[in-house]
Amino acid sequence: MEMQNVIALLVALITILNILFAIVVIFVERRDVSSTWAWLMVLFFLPIVGFFVYIFLGRQLKQRNFYQLAEEERNFLNDAVNIQLEQLTSSDFNEKPLLKEHADLITMNMKSSNALLTDDNEVTIFQHGRDKFESLFEDIQNAKKEINLEYYIIQRDSLGKRLRDELTKKAKEGVRVRVLYDEVGSRRMDRSFFKELIDSGGEVEVFFPSFLKLINFRFNTRNHRKLCIIDGEMAYIGGFNIGNEYLGLNKKFGNWRDTHLKITGDAVTHIQGRFVLDWKQATKQEIIDYEAYSISEERKNGSSAIQIISSGPNSMTEHLKNMYLKLIMSAQRSVYIQTPYFVPDSSFMDVCKMALLSGVDVRIMIPNKPDHPFVRWANLAYAGELLPYGAKILLYDNGFLHAKSIVVDQEVASVGTTNIDLRSFRLNFEVNALIYDEKIARNLYDLFLADSQDSVELTLEQYKERSGTVRFKESISRLLSPIL
Repeated sequence: MEMQNVIALLVALITILNILFAIVVIFVERRDVSSTWAWLMVLFFLPIVGFFVYIFLGRQLKQRNFYQLAEEERNFLNDAVNIQLEQLTSSDFNEKPLLKEHADLITMNMKSSNALLTDDNEVTIFQHGRDKFESLFEDIQNAKKEINLEYYIIQRDSLGKRLRDELTKKAKEGVRVRVLYDEVGSRRMDRSFFKELIDSGGEVEVFFPSFLKLINFRFNTRNHRKLCIIDGEMAYIGGFNIGNEYLGLNKKFGNWRDTHLKITGDAVTHIQGRFVLDWKQATKQEIIDYEAYSISEERKNGSSAIQIISSGPNSMTEHLKNMYLKLIMSAQRSVYIQTPYFVPDSSFMDVCKMALLSGVDVRIMIPNKPDHPFVRWANLAYAGELLPYGAKILLYDNGFLHAKSIVVDQEVASVGTTNIDLRSFRLNFEVNALIYDEKIARNLYDLFLADSQDSVELTLEQYKERSGTVRFKESISRLLSPIL
């Protein structure tokens, strides 16, 4: 009898908890309608399992002042944006045809995510890990004041050890070294790996650390950014993490094709600002460096105009997705996309279809060797849906494609950490460099064409002839697409 009472009490407790969570989902979190119904079904049809699924995967971040900026700090950033918005109508701005042509995109990014525009940058493009890391290590070795490094994945392998040892040397020389890594992405990492660096004065922090290394209530919310800023003078941003696979040394993936940028110029100030915000959040520090956000004097390193655009689950607006949508909608001639994960939402699919119906040449390159079977079938399902509209789908076949870039009309390009999927749009903290420069855009366009030689085209005829088994896998993968 007592056992029956205990079971009845547990059932009642679970029912009450489900009702409370349902109230939170409907009235507090105010998700989109489809997401709300999905979580209600999980909670009520899987009353015990659903409870734990929601705790670990379903909870949203608080969105109001997530980075705990003081009012003075928020006003500082808003004032800088307002000044630039006024400058968009100036005669100097109108003398730059490319910026004038995309003034609406620039304005949207400023208003949406405080993405200030700088126009004196020099950009170097890396497509091979060895080139990127040799350049990075050389700049680290030459650092004089400060090294700020933020990566989703840092592996405990030879490349990770080399990075740690180079940073330790600089810390011993008196250079300030700060390392921030994501707990989920770097799940094999712990602070003991950086012991000598920490003992030498280096600082190491974890983004959303686990409780006792076993439980992480933010498992589904990840800092996917990959940044390194050195002396406030140069910054690296793009797709490469820290690990031997990014050098093409993993037998499973083979050659690793990625895209990363080295930027010098005033855009570095805003990449630095991005790091400082993430560091402040991870360390809970009260003081923030205003200089990280100030508009520094023109350095005239180059002539590339750049906006640094960030997005994350702390925001009600999907800044980076909206940037992609606006960019594709502005296309007159061509849209070339490289992404390892093409699992978009309906709004992204719609703008691609509209571009195709308008006569725009839309080409999408995805891996022929994905890192997850469900991703492969989801990629094919969404890419295949665009084939009847005239899209050209290319399956990269020379190793693994991890590049995250889009080039529009050989004029404007975006490179960063953002995949074309719901995780990057809604769940991850991401950052991209949006570049208004025909030379850089053409270089990325040419890289796409070169990669096309190592790709296999998926035709509409081939896609229609796929087997029933493949169709079934695609259907299941589409259902799982929100969590891939």
